Amino acid sequence: MSGIARILVIAGSDSGGGAGIQADIRTITTLGGHAMTAITAITAQNTLGVQGVHPVPVDMVLAQIDSVVADIGVDAVKIGMIGSAETAQAVAARLEAMEKIPIVFDPVMVATSGSVLADADTIAGFEQLMRLATVVTPNIPELAALGGDVIATLHGCAVLAKGGHGAGDVLVDRLFDTGGEIARWEGKRIDTLHTHGTGCTLASAIAVGLGQGMMLTDSIVRARQYVRAALLAAPGLGHGRGPMGVPRDA
Repeated sequence: MSGIARILVIAGSDSGGGAGIQADIRTITTLGGHAMTAITAITAQNTLGVQGVHPVPVDMVLAQIDSVVADIGVDAVKIGMIGSAETAQAVAARLEAMEKIPIVFDPVMVATSGSVLADADTIAGFEQLMRLATVVTPNIPELAALGGDVIATLHGCAVLAKGGHGAGDVLVDRLFDTGGEIARWEGKRIDTLHTHGTGCTLASAIAVGLGQGMMLTDSIVRARQYVRAALLAAPGLGHGRGPMGVPRDA
């Protein structure tokens, strides 16, 4: 590994800067990594919702991956919004051919605003990516759509089931793999409207940790702390679900 963790992010662009590639770069940089990107889609998006999505052609997504891999190298990969079933399949084939590296897959289906970002065919294409992933990070609705807790057994990956969509003041995140539950974390819900980009940020923070040589559980602990601090640092932008901030002590 180089002196700085090289993190390749394969995800969509958020024009409002709260989630997607923009949140990924911010998180990776803040935590001491070097962010590289393969943009899968361009979105017209703000705190109120997604007004438009333009998928990037598959060959261009692959060209971005090949470009950075050939020259700079990669210590970990974070996958977010994938854009299409064809892109999912092509990216999976590229990653499978690479030297085995940690992969964090955030199976983005719906934006914080409620806008749909993956159709049924794209979700079906997630299976190949889950088989390659070190850890998959679905929220409660995404976990249900992917088949529930059995996805760890079906695809041989660890799963961090995020509890942010659950009811109550205490949130529970569960980490499990084919052998069952490994760890769980509880935390008091932070009362804020500005939660746009939480999933992207958490997954990128975990990827940085893995790229820096941290164990998975340690990476998750730091990532959860970072997200909670970022929620508290939200600048209050926009008229809807605004972006998080950058923790001062990160």
